[in-house]
Amino acid sequence: MSEPAVHTEALVKTYGRNRGLTGLDLRVEPGEVYGFLGPNGSGKSTTIRLLLDLIRPTSGHVRVLGVDPRRDGVALRRRIGYLAGDFVVNGRQTARELLTYLGNLRGGVPRARIDGLADRLDLDLGRRIRGLSKGNRQKVGVVQAFMHDPELLVLDEPTSGLDPFLQQEFLTLVREARDGGRTVFMSSHVMSEVQQAADRVGIIRDGRLVTVARVEDLRERAVRQVEIHFADPVDGAQFAALPGVSEVSVVGTTLRCRLDGRADALVKAAAAHTVVGLLSAEPDLEQIFFGYYSREEQARVAA
Repeated sequence: MSEPAVHTEALVKTYGRNRGLTGLDLRVEPGEVYGFLGPNGSGKSTTIRLLLDLIRPTSGHVRVLGVDPRRDGVALRRRIGYLAGDFVVNGRQTARELLTYLGNLRGGVPRARIDGLADRLDLDLGRRIRGLSKGNRQKVGVVQAFMHDPELLVLDEPTSGLDPFLQQEFLTLVREARDGGRTVFMSSHVMSEVQQAADRVGIIRDGRLVTVARVEDLRERAVRQVEIHFADPVDGAQFAALPGVSEVSVVGTTLRCRLDGRADALVKAAAAHTVVGLLSAEPDLEQIFFGYYSREEQARVAA
């Protein structure tokens, strides 16, 4: 098995009496897009800063691209494309001047590469940074993260300020990076973009992972609303007894219920009757995300 692109063990970061991370175990495989989800204050940005050696851990271990960021930080950062959640740069430069300067720090980036990314994002490279809107400054940040074809992209809230069309173009860039063998570690509040781009999702709360799963697996285990239309009336009690089925109601020949997890038992029970139609409201990642948080809260209260 190849070494992970990102690996942390029992990672702890404290700020005085406050804890940013409480023992984070994280593993990101080479060539995957890993969505890192959590609300403000959950530890996402703290994790990213530790990976880049912008801050130091209180305890625990970190390895990125096979090396210790603390010992090999300068060499490591040349192999990484980083977009901070609060991308701030010198406003007196034009976008081209800034990107050329940053490219030279990495040993040089072809002008055609910068121009190509700018065209895709509809970015005017001749304008000064201070005259750009928040969305256009974010485009500059995206270009500087991708332009040198890094082995690892670390993106903190990358589509902040981008309009919906450009969000889709950004996701295309992410998929192209993955198809080219790059690894993408992407923190986000925008559930739809993670749902479209990520291979796996890690959900963080209070500095620790609540769960890690493939997006398809999260959907499979999620709660959905189901509506089944039969040719003849059915007995609701038969369906209410099925695993994962609750809130069953039957009106005429229509059954409605709540399904938590796999649909196998429900589908097999419905197949014993003549089914005219079936509707299943697929949950989006946001519903899944808050569902996990609700379960965590219930577990804490029960404890």
